[in-house]
Amino acid sequence: MKLTIGDKHYERAESLLVWNTLKDVLNGKVIPNWFGKSECFWYQRDINTDSKQFIVVDPIRGKIKEAFNHEKLAKALSRSTGKLYAPYDLPFDSFSFIDNEQSIQFNIGETSWDCNLHQYECKRINTNKKVLIHESCSPDGDWTVFTKDNNLYLRSLKTEEIKSLTVDGEPYYDYGSQPEASTSAVFERLYQPQLPPVALWSPNSKKIVSHRLDQRKVRTLHLMQSVSQDQACEPKAHAYRYPLVGDENVPLIEFFIFDVEKGSTIKVDFNPIISGMVSPLTQDLQTAFWTDDSNNFYFLNFSRDYRMVQLILVDSETGKARMLLEEKSDSFIFIDLYNLGSGGVNIRWINKSNDFIWHSERDGWSHIYLYDGNTGQLKNRITSGQWGVRQILSVDEESEWIYFTAGGRESERDPYLQHLYRVRFDGTELMLLTPEDAEHGVFISPNYNYFVDTYSRVDLPPQTVLRKTDGSLVCNLEKADVEGLLEKGYSIPERFKVKAADGTTDLYGILIRPANFTKNKKYPVLDSFYGGPQLIHTPKKFTWGGEFIVGPLDFTGGAQAFAQLGFAVIIMDGRGTPYRSKSFHDYSNGSLEKAAGLEDHVAALKQLTQRFPFLDKKSVGIYGESGGGYGAARAILSYPETFKVAVAGCGNHDQRYYLAFWGERFQGMYDPELYKEQDNTLLVSRLNGKLLLVTGDMDDNVHPSLTIRMVHALTKANKDFDLMILPNRHHGIGADVYYIRRRWDYFVQHLIKVEPPKEYTIKDPMYPG
Repeated sequence: MKLTIGDKHYERAESLLVWNTLKDVLNGKVIPNWFGKSECFWYQRDINTDSKQFIVVDPIRGKIKEAFNHEKLAKALSRSTGKLYAPYDLPFDSFSFIDNEQSIQFNIGETSWDCNLHQYECKRINTNKKVLIHESCSPDGDWTVFTKDNNLYLRSLKTEEIKSLTVDGEPYYDYGSQPEASTSAVFERLYQPQLPPVALWSPNSKKIVSHRLDQRKVRTLHLMQSVSQDQACEPKAHAYRYPLVGDENVPLIEFFIFDVEKGSTIKVDFNPIISGMVSPLTQDLQTAFWTDDSNNFYFLNFSRDYRMVQLILVDSETGKARMLLEEKSDSFIFIDLYNLGSGGVNIRWINKSNDFIWHSERDGWSHIYLYDGNTGQLKNRITSGQWGVRQILSVDEESEWIYFTAGGRESERDPYLQHLYRVRFDGTELMLLTPEDAEHGVFISPNYNYFVDTYSRVDLPPQTVLRKTDGSLVCNLEKADVEGLLEKGYSIPERFKVKAADGTTDLYGILIRPANFTKNKKYPVLDSFYGGPQLIHTPKKFTWGGEFIVGPLDFTGGAQAFAQLGFAVIIMDGRGTPYRSKSFHDYSNGSLEKAAGLEDHVAALKQLTQRFPFLDKKSVGIYGESGGGYGAARAILSYPETFKVAVAGCGNHDQRYYLAFWGERFQGMYDPELYKEQDNTLLVSRLNGKLLLVTGDMDDNVHPSLTIRMVHALTKANKDFDLMILPNRHHGIGADVYYIRRRWDYFVQHLIKVEPPKEYTIKDPMYPG
């Protein structure tokens, strides 16, 4: 019987795209909302896909109950608004207790409401303190700061008075802005024109730290928008500042301290520092912080090649800066990216003792150290061993406990799985607090007495428990219901361990079997690949749903959808990626041409096709975007005997024409010989399989010219290949529904070797109409 792939297969695949699975798991995420500094919290419980319930937990009294009477609140709100609301489908997802928990406040749209929990009367709240989308609000809620015409302004939420903090800002030498090398400058200009300034309020709301950014001499790149939003006939050119590897000039910043009460401005007494890809004041990527007493702030100063880092402490009254610590390395320093997008660096200031916690990989592993904040001298190591600290979550100064996650310490477990630990400042009494063999997502109470832990693995659905911070179990809170996901055909991934190409190093990945798996059948294999050294690609927790940032992101590369089309999919992290030893990570140092262990993927596929006979070693494809696009193209060019089909999306195919801070950190400062081997265009003569190159014409991260350079090299070599250019698409093409469908088509046609359904349409989650 001839195999066919039709609309029904594509429909099942579409149903498992991340944005279509958001509601398919119930109670998979429990996020506690603590009551001020107390142990009590509320969270949202899923009743079914359309109903929710607000639950309050009181650990001390051992009570778990509804936060309020949902039926009475629904009736009261319906009376006040004239709209009918169901008890377990209330029009808000968050609320705050007020008046000693006698009332709650919540928002419906832009309107604030107050509901008394005795009489159940709901009233609109009139408030003049409205923070606008382009403003940053002070902790006390009295002030906002914003940018206008290259300068910073202060607005009083009490009086609406506006004061200028600076007056001498000018284009590309302005205050409170992100560098345009932040990889989304043109996108933000077109679609998010009003953004808050990069500014950091002191905890006492009396001061602001921001910076002046100098991009005047930075290289200018252009994007040509062929199809403009206003439907103009002529193409539009968009210019932005973007330094390339080896350029003389890169964005530089100078810190300023603004005193709100005194109306004074102090320039920090320190030479301009490189900004990197983003401002050091960027939320969740911060490398600059206030101390809790608001007397000082501190920041990291990196050398341009990221082989040196300094910790600089600044007196907020005088602006005087002094270096407390300097660390150098023969390979790239990574401490600023260790918690990429999830909290910033693992450095904490301890106000009680005026000490600080420092994070380093100096001994070959990721560990933390205690330093004297007055002298900058090492007091003691806090952690040690052949395992790695991942993230500091909380520091209890009074009891001198540090709560942190780490991986690799528990034997016979996947070393990437994060467990919660605590340890004393002096390094004693190290204790595992989460015993389950799983990835742990932890929220610690403000008074450090309890924590909520949601743990899972790719093959273990989430469970949430409440524990004391000595590790003892208080109670079980939720167990996720994944039946809705399984009914769609979701394939529970299988974890595997293989040897790297060196024959000794253990590597970890997952295998997703094809839908309707039959044991004695051969299946084509897809490698969902990422080739960058700054993150791991393999999911460790149970994965479904998506995150709406610049569109729905799928960190598995659409693996579950591919399984519905008859593919087996592997995801694995090779050598040269983080969260193992420093030597494991340094495999990428000066060797970006290795694409984060591409040869390890070849070695893994050999082992896996022997271990799982249903994997067809003669039908292997690979795909990825960005660093994965680079790696996918390099794979089919370097290993044509392994990879037969590749889809390479928005690949940075030559680091010489990519962002300076990327290449210079991981490859090194520019040297023609050092950068020669990593250029994908040098390999095009080796193309034997099917290659699809894809780029968005408005990609302000990886410029479209990097794909066009590949096109030029391939045409000169007289090679057959395919090209797709997506108008008005930026770097995140992975969420483009046309790209997703054409990628399905490409692998169905060239690996399964059948014709895909004609012009199947995937519903666009961003533009559902």
